[in-house]
Amino acid sequence: MAREKTLTLKINGRRETATLPSHRTLLEALRGMGHVEVKSGCEKGDCGACAVLVDGAAVDSCLTLAWTVEGRAITTVAGLGDADSPHPLQQAFADTGAAQCGYCTPGLIVAAQSMLNDNPDPDEDDIRLALGGNLCRCTGYTKVFEAVGQAAMAMKARGGDS
Repeated sequence: MAREKTLTLKINGRRETATLPSHRTLLEALRGMGHVEVKSGCEKGDCGACAVLVDGAAVDSCLTLAWTVEGRAITTVAGLGDADSPHPLQQAFADTGAAQCGYCTPGLIVAAQSMLNDNPDPDEDDIRLALGGNLCRCTGYTKVFEAVGQAAMAMKARGGDS
């Protein structure tokens, strides 16, 4: 029988507590806690659908044990913005039509934000490299790259804040 541990996770700026088996992945924990914006794709680190930010860097939550991120800042796509106040990446994805079926979109946005945290002025090669771990079966990526470039310009115009 797996040992359980009570964890306090800081998710989208809020502290949340859960009692989980020690083998529970961050993906399983987040979805079990109601954060269904984090998508379950391949569950082996190949698709990027489950990407979240941990202390500002994108990680595949399906490969991350929940207990390893206790006390660290976890941000899902919902923590970046919402319908009333969308993050520039969310707005750019909507404006350019980069989200088609939408399943991969949260992971793509999170991966793009991770890149923009380190590189606020990316060129297309930087964007391609940053999103190389995210699979999309619908778009062909052209609109995705356009959206990330548009968001980077908007964020730079706002002074780099997200």
